[in-house]
Amino acid sequence: MNATQSSRDSRWVSRWGARLFVGLQYLLPQHGLSLLMYRLARVEAAPFKGWMIRAYVRLVGVDLGLAAEPDLAAYPHLAAFFTRALRPDARPLDPDPAAVLSPVDGTISQIGTIVDGRIIQAKGQDYSVSDLLGGGTDAHHLFDGGRFATIYLSPRDYHRIHMPLAGDLAEMTYLGGRLFSVNRMTAQRVPGLFARNERVLCLFGTDAGPMALVLVGAIFVGGIETVWEGEVAPTLSGLRCRRWHYTGKSRQVHLGRGEELGRFNLGSTIVLLFPPGALAWDPALAPGQAVRLGQRLGTLG
Repeated sequence: MNATQSSRDSRWVSRWGARLFVGLQYLLPQHGLSLLMYRLARVEAAPFKGWMIRAYVRLVGVDLGLAAEPDLAAYPHLAAFFTRALRPDARPLDPDPAAVLSPVDGTISQIGTIVDGRIIQAKGQDYSVSDLLGGGTDAHHLFDGGRFATIYLSPRDYHRIHMPLAGDLAEMTYLGGRLFSVNRMTAQRVPGLFARNERVLCLFGTDAGPMALVLVGAIFVGGIETVWEGEVAPTLSGLRCRRWHYTGKSRQVHLGRGEELGRFNLGSTIVLLFPPGALAWDPALAPGQAVRLGQRLGTLG
């Protein structure tokens, strides 16, 4: 077999392997498997939870030197280790007050401008802002012609989500949906992936105008939490939609720049939206590039 034929065969196997991987996700009991992972990750029996944490560290290559608590035995279960805190000096924030910060550790999936109300998902795939935000609100009009960034969190990444800018929470919406994987392979092959998966929309008012952070769930992501409401998923899994409005002093939620907003268990994806004219993305950022919490993604104005 010559090199050309070998290359063709390799591409064929890769292409059909990807199709099989994605096709199986349509058939799997996505929520059932994720609930099983949720429960396993909270088992506190010492031998079992210790084995799971150690296996996880070896499997994904966790850097324990960044953890605020490097002693694995100190974590009550695997879920607590997933959402471990980092050392205070591990992720310094960009000191420029005009810098829009990365809310997470992760990899840029796509970044750019919202055109005709649509967001690029992957090459040849896009979806509407209206669908992402649930379609039952006019909030999508706030972002017409604005900027978006989609950041994928792998299982080895830090799983807490922080504020890119200081802001006041206006609304939170839980949107029920599927739990497809959110990796690159699936993003290329599942139409409207991020608008189909279970997700939590957080809409803030900032000095730069409205800002939306959409926390997208995925298969085996056993929980999505916010600091003001606690666990949202899987608590509400099975519901189609639920909205919270934060008006009046008794419901006011203000979070500072870089302050923690919420948490994922395992990995998933954040979609960040800004209105037109609010900021310019750093031109050096591109799909596939790793980013770190507190890093400058763009500049206001």
